[in-house]
Amino acid sequence: MATETIPHTGLRARHWLAVVGPGLLVMLADTDAGSIITAAQSGAQWGYKLLALQLILIPILYVVQELTLRLGLVTGKGHGELISERFGKGWAWLSVATLMLACVGAIVTQLSGMAGVAALFGIPAWVAMVVVVGLILAMVWTGSYRSVERIAIVFGLFELAFIVVAFRAGPHAPEVLAQLKQAPLNNPKYLYLVAANLGAVIMPWMIFYQQSAVLDKGLGPADLKVARGDTAIGAVVTQVIMAAVLIATGATIYKTGGGASLQTVQDISHAITPFLGDRVGRIVFAAGMTGAAVVATIVVCLTAAWGMGEVAGFKRSLEDHPLEAPWFYGIFSVSLIAGGVLVASGLNLVALSIGVEVMNALLLPIVLGFLFLLGLKALPDPYRLKGAYAWFVGAIVVVTAGFGFYAGITGAISGN
Repeated sequence: MATETIPHTGLRARHWLAVVGPGLLVMLADTDAGSIITAAQSGAQWGYKLLALQLILIPILYVVQELTLRLGLVTGKGHGELISERFGKGWAWLSVATLMLACVGAIVTQLSGMAGVAALFGIPAWVAMVVVVGLILAMVWTGSYRSVERIAIVFGLFELAFIVVAFRAGPHAPEVLAQLKQAPLNNPKYLYLVAANLGAVIMPWMIFYQQSAVLDKGLGPADLKVARGDTAIGAVVTQVIMAAVLIATGATIYKTGGGASLQTVQDISHAITPFLGDRVGRIVFAAGMTGAAVVATIVVCLTAAWGMGEVAGFKRSLEDHPLEAPWFYGIFSVSLIAGGVLVASGLNLVALSIGVEVMNALLLPIVLGFLFLLGLKALPDPYRLKGAYAWFVGAIVVVTAGFGFYAGITGAISGN
């Protein structure tokens, strides 16, 4: 009995290790520089009143991304390719247009985050951009999907530093519980940050990325169970990090500043890291923010190249040599370099980041609408959305997209 169990267990472990990656990576990228800034602003202005939303979003995020990976694993096609096949080229280009809009905003946000971290150590933005852009280009142009994935996950795990920051901030449980019950839904400024948090957690590029990544990694229907576990773990990790950042600023800036608004990355760092000591605090904050920004930059640039390739029909794999897939590597490189150049213009990172996340929330009806319809139409019967679960997913799509759109419009009209 023992001699049979050990090989079986070993095979399962090897299978798990071979499959795990896309779900965790896309979730670590989800907690990007813009998301961290949005969570920090939420805690700074509203204390713990938006903390419950971070927890509610865990199952919603999982449902969305599980359907995404199911579509990729079962059909063997990317998101844009499926939309083109089922609804026509026009709708596919509309979907990719929303993707590119989200990607442009996300790339600039990530690189701006890294420029902000560099400024903490007196490093000029242009120097930071040359180093970061150069290293990412070298990694992607010379690596396979699996090597890029492993390196990106290592960077992303630095985000766990924010959990340490949250604990050291010393939040008081009775205060947290009291504020969890408060949700001023009649306040447009609160709604604006609700929309920003929705857009920070469910982003258009995540859907395109994970569906393409499982294909580039060579996964199939037999890997669905493990891939679901990978995605579930990632959904919990990303929201724990978001909650940690919110708790850290809620326990510091909100308590001392009375709902003060953050203006720069330095504001966030100076406010939430003093209790670690200036030097250690800056290093811990820099590790978390850099990890978030690097992994998201890689993922978003890859998503832009994959999404365009799926609709335009050119070669689109990290397994292809750059000379074999010039459009794929070209789009990746141009989007990354253009983002680096824009960051040198001195953008207001906090305002930009929150605006990008609100834009993501406004795009949710299109993004989640296509995802839900593909779940109904593009999958074979054993995997198709049907019965009570189809109604459940439909309800999540309608409520999430509808409320995100409403909150974003309401907050924007009122001047947030």
